[in-house]
Amino acid sequence: MNSSGFKAFWAVLTVLAVIVAFWYAACIPMNIKGVLTEQERAGATVQPPSAKDRRDLSEFSLVLDNSFAIPATWEQDRPRLPAPHQVAVEIWKTTVQKKITSKRSLVYHGWVTLSATILGFAIGTGLGILLAVGIVHSRVMDLSVMPWAIVSQTIPIIALAPMIIVVLYSVGVQGIIPKAVISAYLSFFPVVVGMVKGLRSPDAMQLDLLRTYSASHAQGFWKLRLPASMPYLFTSLKIGIAASLVGAIVGELPTGAVAGLGARLLAGSYYGQTVQIWSALFAAAILAACLVGLLGLIEKSVLKRMGIAQ
Repeated sequence: MNSSGFKAFWAVLTVLAVIVAFWYAACIPMNIKGVLTEQERAGATVQPPSAKDRRDLSEFSLVLDNSFAIPATWEQDRPRLPAPHQVAVEIWKTTVQKKITSKRSLVYHGWVTLSATILGFAIGTGLGILLAVGIVHSRVMDLSVMPWAIVSQTIPIIALAPMIIVVLYSVGVQGIIPKAVISAYLSFFPVVVGMVKGLRSPDAMQLDLLRTYSASHAQGFWKLRLPASMPYLFTSLKIGIAASLVGAIVGELPTGAVAGLGARLLAGSYYGQTVQIWSALFAAAILAACLVGLLGLIEKSVLKRMGIAQ
C-alpha cells in the first residue's frame, strides 16, 4: 500500500471510529428510560424512584443521576436505539449461523429483494437509454418527454407504490413484477439524465468532422456519441442501482410481503424488534455497496477496453 492509500485508509478508519463512538454515546440517552424501568423492576434503586417523575425529566438528567445504568443501555433486548455490537451480532446470527433457505436468514431475504432490484434495474435502464436516444435525436421528444420525466420524480414513491401495486394486482399481475416496476420507476430517471448528457457531450468540431467524412446519423451515434456517453452512463447506473434497491424495498411494504428486506423491516416494526430493523437496514446498505462496487469494476473494464480509462 502506497502512502496515499495508507492515508486514505486511516482517514476512513478515523471517520468510522468517530461514527461508532457517537453511536454508542447516542444509545445512552435514547435507552436510559427503558433501562431504569427494567432496573427498578429488578430491585435496583434508581433516581427519581417514581416512574412519573422519570417521565418528566430529560434523558440527560436521568443519565447524570443514574450513571451506574449506562452499561445496560448497550445491552437491552428491545432498545430504542441498538448499539453497534448488537447490530453486528444480529447480522452474524442471521447470515452465517442461519441456512440461506431459512426465512430468518438475511441472505434469503436479501436474495428476494435483489431479484426484484435486478429486474427493475434492467427495465429502468433499458427504458432510460431508449428515451435518452429519442430525446437527443428528436426535438419533439426533447420538448415533450423530458419535462414529464422530470415531473414524474416529484411524486413521492411511498404514495405511488400502493397505487401501482393495486392497479397491477387488479389485472392479475403479482409476485416480483410489481416490485420490479417500482424499482424501474426510480432507476430510469438517473439513466435518462446521464445518458442525454453523455450523448450530447461531443463538441461541435467532432460532429462537424463526421459530417466532413459524410458519416450517417447511425455512424455518428455508434462511433462518436455512444462511446462518449459511457462515463456518464456508468455514473448514472451507479445511482440507478441504488435507487432500484430502494424501490424494491418500498414495493415490499404495501403488499404485506413475508420475504425480502422490506418485509424484514416491516416485521421488526410490528413486533418492536429494533435490532432486527437495524440489521436489515445495514444488510440493504451492504447490498447496495456491493452492487455499486460491481458496476465500478465493470466500468473500469469497459472503459479500459474502449481506451477511455487507463
